[in-house]
Amino acid sequence: MPINCKSQCGNRAALKRPKTGDALCKECFFAAFEAEIHHTISSSNLFRRGEKVAVAASGGKDSTVLAHVMKLLNERHDYGLELVLLSIDEGITGYRDDSLETVKQNRDDYQMPLKILSYEELYGWTMDRIVGQIGRSNNCTFCGVFRRQALDRGAKLLGVDSIATGHNADDIAETVLMNVLRGDTARLRRCTDIRTGGGEDSIPRVKPLKYSYEKEIVMYAHYKKLVYFSTECVFAPNAYRGHARAFLKDLEKVRPSVIMDIIYSGEQLRFKDTVKKPVRGICTRCGFVSSQQPCKACVLLEGLNRGLPKLGIGKKSKGERMIAKQDQELALRERANLVKNDF
Repeated sequence: MPINCKSQCGNRAALKRPKTGDALCKECFFAAFEAEIHHTISSSNLFRRGEKVAVAASGGKDSTVLAHVMKLLNERHDYGLELVLLSIDEGITGYRDDSLETVKQNRDDYQMPLKILSYEELYGWTMDRIVGQIGRSNNCTFCGVFRRQALDRGAKLLGVDSIATGHNADDIAETVLMNVLRGDTARLRRCTDIRTGGGEDSIPRVKPLKYSYEKEIVMYAHYKKLVYFSTECVFAPNAYRGHARAFLKDLEKVRPSVIMDIIYSGEQLRFKDTVKKPVRGICTRCGFVSSQQPCKACVLLEGLNRGLPKLGIGKKSKGERMIAKQDQELALRERANLVKNDF
């Protein structure tokens, strides 16, 4: 039996919202989805009139919907923002090269300038080459660290006031679970923040889709017929996040509100004063924000360039011992060559 739209617009319902369970027609779903994102932006004061905002664009559903909705709301509510697309090419054959074509389509569809930066031009390495060195056990560590810094580098290059990322409610709930399971209190403190970074030395990142369910983002993209790239990264199946995602999906089947429940719980967490907080500073090597010296990106890059790809994996003391051992071996080789030349 056909069900009428709950908003009493007179139309037949076309879908059931995963977030609320409401039966809505497509137009009412669009209106509700967009209104919630506008409320998130306005209630959290994410932007100011006249600002230049970089939309982190990967070509996937989240960044495509974010770009579409940001353009729509900017015009509808007169935010007065200058929007640009910023993409990072990690150098993953068969994945990123294809998704960048979708980003270029987004550029044309939404009439936004696009800047693409690659790992190769920034670091001299591609993820394909890095995986060839490190294998598939810790490759996501390299990609995540390099990508975060690459976005900072791109934002600085473009002269933007903030970076809007496509992190959705599911992503944030997964991150809360991951940080709880790892006992990572430093990241647990800030993973639910809708705005991170900022200040004199860094460009803030904001999450307009913080309270948007992944399922609803997919539905919105589907019914709006948006063009997006849906293939999973070829190196992602072994990522730790995948286990947190599977656990969250199982919980969601039993309790659909669990995603928002976890986010709200993360927002209300309080820590003892004795818990050590990381101090944000500036890396003495690259000049970008870091909570350690040198920053993680510089340590990982040094390891790759030294032929010690596991240098930045694990404890800092272990990395220091690896460097000391390699330096000692090089010194012994150099001494042996000098002795050989004397004869």
